[in-house]
Amino acid sequence: MSVGLFTVLRDRNARVYLTGVIVSGFGDSAMLLASGVWVKELTGSDGLAALVGFCAWAPVLAGPLLGNLADRTRRRTLLIATSLVLAVVMTAPAAVRSPGDVWLLFTVLTLVGAGTVLTDAAETALIASAVPGELRGDFNGLVRSAVESTSLLGPLLGAGLFTLLGGPAVALLNALSFLLAAAAFWLIRTRETAPVRRPRGSWAAETVEGVRHLWRHPTLRPLVVAGGCAMVASGLSSTATYALLDTGLRRPAAFAGVLTSVQGLGSVVGGLTAGAFLRRLPVHLLSALGLTLFALGALARGTGLLPVVVLGSLLIGLGLPWPLIGALTTVQKETPEDLLGRVAATANTLVFAPTGLALLAGTALVTTVDYRVQLLAAAGLGVTVAALLAVRGRPAPFRPPT
Repeated sequence: MSVGLFTVLRDRNARVYLTGVIVSGFGDSAMLLASGVWVKELTGSDGLAALVGFCAWAPVLAGPLLGNLADRTRRRTLLIATSLVLAVVMTAPAAVRSPGDVWLLFTVLTLVGAGTVLTDAAETALIASAVPGELRGDFNGLVRSAVESTSLLGPLLGAGLFTLLGGPAVALLNALSFLLAAAAFWLIRTRETAPVRRPRGSWAAETVEGVRHLWRHPTLRPLVVAGGCAMVASGLSSTATYALLDTGLRRPAAFAGVLTSVQGLGSVVGGLTAGAFLRRLPVHLLSALGLTLFALGALARGTGLLPVVVLGSLLIGLGLPWPLIGALTTVQKETPEDLLGRVAATANTLVFAPTGLALLAGTALVTTVDYRVQLLAAAGLGVTVAALLAVRGRPAPFRPPT
């Protein structure tokens, strides 16, 4: 573990915040998995079960609008209040008993998705004031590693608890995780500047202001676009997994758990090493390196050789966090504090919103073309964006419009 990581972990705010991320991450990932199983058992419909993921993902499209709220209020107060509201919301699924009640699950998951978008923006802004600038790369890497860890273990917890006690128990666990996250945010100690008072009716104009800042910034725009392309490539690669297992490896579908675990291990390592690399490499080169590792991993998965496929999954997991962490850290560095909520939410929308479209495209492709074509497309996108970043992504001075 690098010196930077040790320094971050000695910081009280960082430890408290990471605890909140881990607790809420377990609750969210457990509930998302359990909700899909719950809907499937109640309705027997694969389509309605798949709609669970869409409901949780869809609010990311409203990121630029929701980010406004993170710039109009104190971020710590907003995080506490949002977590408490979501804790109350998560008690509603306890009333789900029949197929006619599944609309309640969809509503709750959509509200939780919106709350997640809002808290992500507020957290990004709060970190900028709570964690020293030279440690933000390490801190963001730790957060990414924590998120990856909970996304691997949380579904196992959700599946086990659902099997033993049913869906309402998982919902109440998620409610408890939001309460604990609220407590973690309350324990953070930092001095926030008072939000700027804004005239009524200026919401749309302020949203445009955040989008404009990101898109006109010569450093932010290529890094955020590269992060979005990384997620698109990831979506194309992941949807080819079952065809790879069936046609390429001749393995049962359950073997996907092995590849997912190996990729998750790579992502944890990638997150833990990001801060150290950011101190040694320009951010655009680190993002390009991550995309290159991803591309090599996708090509390795196309060989059909088990050891090489496993190595490819590790490379994908290792490389994918770097363009995401690089973009987030640069947003915190290059954005004025009064714009940070809006710009962070806009960046998250540009990075993560294309994932849903990529998953749909990948699902369609895997039924019509050889899975290796899909992996080749993912690798080609990754290496193309990496080359463009390496050649044209050098940080440039930003001159705000007058």
